[in-house]
Amino acid sequence: MSIKSYSAKLFAALIYNKTQKWAQHPVETQQKVLEMLISEAKDTVFGKDHYFDAIRSHADFVQRVPVRDYEALKPYVERVVKGEENILWKGKPLYFAKTSGTTSGAKYIPLTKESMPYHVEAARNAILHYIHETGKSDFVDGKMIFLQGSPILEEKNGIKFGRLSGIVAHFVPKYLQKNRLPSWETNCIEDWETKVDAIVAETYDQDMSIISGIPSWVQMYFEKLKQKGNKPVGEIFKNFNLFIYGGVNYEPYRAKFENLIGRKVDSIELFPASEGFFAYQDSQHEKGMLLLLDSGIFYEFIKASEFFDAAAKRYTIGGVELNVNYVLIISTNAGLWGYNIGDTIQFTSLAPYRIIVSGRIKHYISAFGEHVIGKEVEAALKEAMENTNIRVNEFTVAPQITPETGLPYHEWFIEFENEPENMADFALKIENAMRRQNVYYDDLIVGNVLQTLVISKVVQNGFQNYMKGIGKLGGQNKIPRLANDRTIADKLIVIP
Repeated sequence: MSIKSYSAKLFAALIYNKTQKWAQHPVETQQKVLEMLISEAKDTVFGKDHYFDAIRSHADFVQRVPVRDYEALKPYVERVVKGEENILWKGKPLYFAKTSGTTSGAKYIPLTKESMPYHVEAARNAILHYIHETGKSDFVDGKMIFLQGSPILEEKNGIKFGRLSGIVAHFVPKYLQKNRLPSWETNCIEDWETKVDAIVAETYDQDMSIISGIPSWVQMYFEKLKQKGNKPVGEIFKNFNLFIYGGVNYEPYRAKFENLIGRKVDSIELFPASEGFFAYQDSQHEKGMLLLLDSGIFYEFIKASEFFDAAAKRYTIGGVELNVNYVLIISTNAGLWGYNIGDTIQFTSLAPYRIIVSGRIKHYISAFGEHVIGKEVEAALKEAMENTNIRVNEFTVAPQITPETGLPYHEWFIEFENEPENMADFALKIENAMRRQNVYYDDLIVGNVLQTLVISKVVQNGFQNYMKGIGKLGGQNKIPRLANDRTIADKLIVIP
């Protein structure tokens, strides 16, 4: 065991014990975070507008601070972007994470000197928890790759901005720089396909031990590696044993990845966003990710079924239940207040508080009142693929409200790596899994409002070509698992 590997184990134990201290006192921890946030921001423009100096409880906070999305918070953000100080948080932010919004155009999410360290520490701590639980630490001596956006930053009124992953690249600890790939020059390549080719060339003969990124884009990297070497990725990188991912559910990709790698590898799931780093997988044996309650973020939860009700209740951590779909609301030390990030989550454990991401509040299908969410379609596809050699590259689901003949249906657009021998049987397996999960969907099938779902095959690389066509190939961009309209569906190249 190397000194670096041994030191990693000692550090892992230290971080694990630190985590346990706040995880065992969740309500008190969150109360302290709320009090800190209010105290630090009471003299800002937002704090004065919302009478922070009079807030003594969560009830006071709810009364004074409404739930907002980016569009509603935009007037304050625009003042920050213009260079004004003490608007949402004290002083000026260090950076803006620039993301593309569907209704607001470009979105500028502030990152402050108080919030920025948590983005880096959370990713580090996820790996340390893995080391502490498994005892595996030899991988720290190998090479690590993080597929991410370009670290080149622009500047607006004295504040730098870029993709979150590109900003975080500037904060990689020195002790990891020696082992980290790709090179700075390769990381700065903007065109995703060119960048992946360069990464393959740069990493092919390296001792890669950790690979990290959004599964759909890591898949492209793996496919190019396998093509270059004419052998599985696991043979190219014999010491590759840990895959770290976030952004989407890994399960629909797992079978394809194991085929590309040639063996199983451990994985760690993360829940990062421009607005904050919310959770990471702290155990290989427990379902869900540990919700980070001591990271400068105060969480509120609104039941998704009540979210659009004017009087919807905002729960704090002590009032949540298992297996309920909640919209995640955050207030942060970057100056986001009562902010709806758009994600829905479910709790898998209350001691400690672990979550899964169940979907997006705007990404659902309810064209007929069925309320289908992302978690359900992913679980149904996974169940239908179990104990088969069927492999799926990518998929999305949309309603077909006005078919040429027959009843309406849900249309599943699937790009197969290995397709079923009997497509009708495969569709029926998905259908039955959906009906078991969603009683509303089952009622619509039983009541002859909907017919059995239809699978439409997408040509190879069809999803990549779609993302390329809209300028969102690579980086942190993801295909929505489902939509209540056919905006994506009608643009996909479908095999008749």
